[in-house]
Parts: sequence; C-alpha cells; structure tokens
Amino acid sequence: MKLRKNVAVSEAGLLFNPVLGESFSVNPIGVEILKLIREDKSVDQISHTILEKYNTDKATFEKDYHDFIGILYNHNLIETNEETND
Repeated sequence: MKLRKNVAVSEAGLLFNPVLGESFSVNPIGVEILKLIREDKSVDQISHTILEKYNTDKATFEKDYHDFIGILYNHNLIETNEETND
C-alpha cells in the first residue's frame, strides 16, 4: 500500500488531493502513520512504532489502523499493491 503520489500531507495533518480538490485533516497519530506508510514500513513495523510510542493496546491499534486505512482508501488517498503493479 502506498499513499498516492499527488496527495500532499502537511505536518499539521492536512491532506490535500489536488486531482479531486478535496482536503482532509488527521490527528498527529494519523500523520505519523502516513509518514511510516510513505517510508514503505510494513503494518507490523507501523504497529510496533505506534505501540511503543503511545499508550494503547494491540487490539485497539489494529482496529483503529484498519478503520483509518479504509477511510483513506475510500477517499482515494492510497493505492493498494495491486494498483501500483498495474
């Protein structure tokens, strides 16, 4: 999975998709997850980083992470590995 190349992410958590002219805001943990995705980190690496840094458990992280990724995908902000290989 990759963040689409045309999507801009600010340090303050603003995402902008110029193709659709849409913008979204995410919290600081969302910004950190997006940064890790851009660095091609695996889900396990992202999980490890977030669990070490924030006071949450693995089950909560996994649910919230998958919800977050689902929202990004529904808004066409990320592409799956299948899409990048086409």
